[in-house]
Amino acid sequence: MIRLEKRPTPSRAWIIGAPILAVILTMIAGGLMFAILGQDPVESIRVIFLDPLFDERFAAFSRPQLLVKAGPLILIAIGLSLGFRAGIWNIGAEGQYIIGAICGAGFGLAFYPSENLLIFPGMIIAGALGGWAWAMIPAILKTRFRTNEILVSLLLVYVAEAILAQAATGFLRNPEGAGFPGSRNLARHPGTDNPEIIAGSGMHWGVLAAFIAVIAAYVLLNRHLLGYQIKLAGEAPRAARFAGVNPTRLIILCLGVSGALAGMAGLFEVAGPAGQISIDFNSGYGFTAIIVAFLGRLHPVGILLAGLLLALTFIGGELAQLMLGVPAPAIQAFQGMLLFFLLALDVLSNYRLRWKTAEVAS
Repeated sequence: MIRLEKRPTPSRAWIIGAPILAVILTMIAGGLMFAILGQDPVESIRVIFLDPLFDERFAAFSRPQLLVKAGPLILIAIGLSLGFRAGIWNIGAEGQYIIGAICGAGFGLAFYPSENLLIFPGMIIAGALGGWAWAMIPAILKTRFRTNEILVSLLLVYVAEAILAQAATGFLRNPEGAGFPGSRNLARHPGTDNPEIIAGSGMHWGVLAAFIAVIAAYVLLNRHLLGYQIKLAGEAPRAARFAGVNPTRLIILCLGVSGALAGMAGLFEVAGPAGQISIDFNSGYGFTAIIVAFLGRLHPVGILLAGLLLALTFIGGELAQLMLGVPAPAIQAFQGMLLFFLLALDVLSNYRLRWKTAEVAS
């Protein structure tokens, strides 16, 4: 028989090695899935992971897109990781991403067709406040009525999607759009657009904000008392209470920061790559960021690398659909395998396998 035996202390080797092994197992299992679908598994994995970076036919487009896709994933995941470290589970970042985009876009469209340079900074603040306000709903309900923030934040995603549909077909719809759903194109109007900082690089203001968030989170967690309190609350809740950590303040802070960063990610997306509020604006970044956060071991630098890796699977997945005809659900399943293997292997960080011979009854 095999049983799990708790380790005295978490294994550092497994903590570091689990994400790497999870990626390898995902490639193997994904290759088998592609083979079942009638695709060459080696070619499929090569198209997903290597061609976007090294095939000159696609690299000119794919390399800048790597930063475009990674930016919102990293920004959202950084916010989520702070809460996850403290044992506060915000699963509804997708909803905060949507509301941030609506609020930021609404602010910019309110000044249309002005090209004032102060509009875009105002949009960023409006997007952050929108995401923050949406995250405050589960925060207040948890602190006041002890509700479960996982369920509340998740259910609010569906409310946000309903508001998004209403915005695209109603109060933010382009009056010159011949009745088609969707807002004016923010990316095509100076003053409300989120342009590339360096032409052809994919580096827009949202990507820069993601890098700043990584640095800020690293400093917070390693050089600030609040970061110590966040880690202590997650690892030893009773000790945190004895140390004077205020759980209500921590819940509001962590959910507020994660909501604000998700809202900013939504604004940067709607003012840049997406360009407008549309019915299908939300692309799953809020949910994928959960994978990024755990794949990066809730560490800012790890999240940076994990965000780039997941962005690569997005770009490579689209390329595999185009070049090989791989169905989109298979790509989504491939990305889901990564989280599955990571969570499965994560058990071995705190437990070791023990072989035990079954005793035969006499």
